[in-house]
Amino acid sequence: MPLPLAYNVRNVRVRWRLTLLAVGGIALVVAVVAVLMAMSQGFAAAMRGTGRPDNAMVVGRGTNSEAMSTVNFDHRNSILTHPFIVRRPDGRLLASWEWVTVIPLPRKSDGRRTNVTFRAVTDMARNVRTGIHVVAGRYFTPGLDEVIVGRRIRDRVQGVELGSTLRYRRKDYNVVGVFESDGAAFESEIWGDFDVVGPRFGRRGGSSSLVVRMQTPADVAALDAWIRAQPAMPLRAIPEDRYYEDQAGGVAKTITFLAGLVAGVMGVGAVFGAMNTMYGIVATRTREIGTLRALGFSRRAVLVSFVLESSLLAIAGGVLGCLLAVPLHGYSTSTANLQSFSEVAFAFRITPAIVVSSLVFALVMGLLGGLLPALRAARLPIAAAVREA
Repeated sequence: MPLPLAYNVRNVRVRWRLTLLAVGGIALVVAVVAVLMAMSQGFAAAMRGTGRPDNAMVVGRGTNSEAMSTVNFDHRNSILTHPFIVRRPDGRLLASWEWVTVIPLPRKSDGRRTNVTFRAVTDMARNVRTGIHVVAGRYFTPGLDEVIVGRRIRDRVQGVELGSTLRYRRKDYNVVGVFESDGAAFESEIWGDFDVVGPRFGRRGGSSSLVVRMQTPADVAALDAWIRAQPAMPLRAIPEDRYYEDQAGGVAKTITFLAGLVAGVMGVGAVFGAMNTMYGIVATRTREIGTLRALGFSRRAVLVSFVLESSLLAIAGGVLGCLLAVPLHGYSTSTANLQSFSEVAFAFRITPAIVVSSLVFALVMGLLGGLLPALRAARLPIAAAVREA
C-alpha cells in the first residue's frame, strides 16, 4: 500500500532546514532561466509586433536591413501602379517611402553612445504603419524641422525629451512629440519628415524602403512575384510583420541559446544539490525507513514516497523561482539589433508558457535529484535499517 502524503508533508516540516536548502537552490535556477526566457520573449515580441501581415515591405534583394537598401524613383513609381495597393477614400495610396539611418546618442544610464534609428517618413507613414499614436506633444508638421521620438528610446537616451533640440549634421530639429506603437520596435526610433530630414542622410535616388498596404495578406506574395518578374528591379516584397520578425532572429536565438546553456549548467548543479539533500534526508531517516518496511510498506511505496517528496520540493522551488522573476515583467531594457546595428528597447515578458516551462524544468530537476536517493532508501535491508542508531 502507498505511504500517505501527510507523511511527506510532516517530514518536510520537521526537517525544514534541509527543505529550505533544496527549495532555495532550485528557486534560484528557475528564476535565472525564467528571466532569460522573458528577455528573449520580450525582444522577439517587440520585433514580431512591428508591422502588419497585409503590409508589403519592399527592400533591396539580398539585403537584411533597410539601412543598406535602396529603392529608386523609377522602381517605386512602377510598384505604386500595382492594382492591389489599397487607396484611401480620398484616392491617396496607402504607401510610405522612407529613408533609414542610425545616429549615435548618449545613454542616460552611463553617458556612453548608442546607435538610434532615425527614420525619414512621409505623412502617410502613421496610416500605413501599425498602431502609431502620439502620447505627448504632437505629430511633426511636414515641411518643418521637427521630429517625434519613440517612448522607449526617449526614456533611455539623452537629448530627445519633449521640447528639446536634436542636432544632426549641423542642423537642429525640435522634438515636438513622443509616440508609442503598441510595444513594437518603432518605439526605439526617431521620426522626421521625409522631405526635410531625408536629404540630411546623404543618400540620393529614392528611399531605403517602400511600405504599401495590400488588399489581403496573400497579395503581398503576388506583389513579390510581380517584382521578381521585372529583370531590372533587384527588389523583393515581404510581409512587414515577417520582415521585422526576421530582424529579431539573430538576437532572439542568441538569448535563447544562452538561456539553454545557463539552464543546463545550473540545472546540473541544482540536480546534484537536490540529490545531496535527499541523500542527507535518507541518512537521517534510516531507522524510520526500516520501521516502515517492517510495518508492511513495500519497497515501491518507499521509492514513490521519496520521489514524491523530492518532486514536491522541486515544485515549491519552481513556484518560488517564478515569483522571484515576476517583478521583472514589464521591465524595460535594450539590446542591439544585429541587422541594423541600432538599439532596440523592449520589455521583459513573463508569459504563461514561460511559467509552465519553468515549473516543468523544476519538476525534472526534482525527479532527477530524488531518484537515486529514493532507490537507496527502498533497497535498505529491514533488519539493518531498524538496528541503525
